[in-house]
Amino acid sequence: MKIYTKTGDNGTTSLFSGGRVSKAHHRVEAYGTVDELNAVIGVARAQRPTARTESWLERVQRQLFHLGADLATPLDAQAEWVVRVDAESVAWLETTIDTMTEALPPLANFILPGGSPAAAQLHVARTVCRRAERLVVILGEHEPINPQSLIYLNRLSDFLFTLSRWENVQTGEPEDKWALRD
Repeated sequence: MKIYTKTGDNGTTSLFSGGRVSKAHHRVEAYGTVDELNAVIGVARAQRPTARTESWLERVQRQLFHLGADLATPLDAQAEWVVRVDAESVAWLETTIDTMTEALPPLANFILPGGSPAAAQLHVARTVCRRAERLVVILGEHEPINPQSLIYLNRLSDFLFTLSRWENVQTGEPEDKWALRD
């Protein structure tokens, strides 16, 4: 099977449920950025984070494939095989954030992104996640979306921020606090 199909040479792409849209469509921008986020998280995993971080990130990457399929499939599509993002995925993020937060010093200042290579890459992932969230908001302003997809991305950015802090604590990297006056 060839990787190229030539069907997108005219600037369109297929949706999971069938039909074609412009590669510049809000839906494609949204799930394309989720794909970018997944790749950025893959780079974080390649930085050799702690075992627990690695495990959590693998789970997130699998959830992001579900989210991408969800966003690539209009809500009214006849595609029963698509796994939609659900409240259970959001609850897992929240529980994991709570677990990490218990082991972290209280956050009293903004912190500068950085620390260990994995933690620094998680900060990059957080910013890509926020962009994906904004694009899903735009998509939702134009057509119906699964409301859990937006909630998931909002919670995922919190998860990635907390995980970057947690990873730094686990590896002994100090947090670089931002001060109002340098």
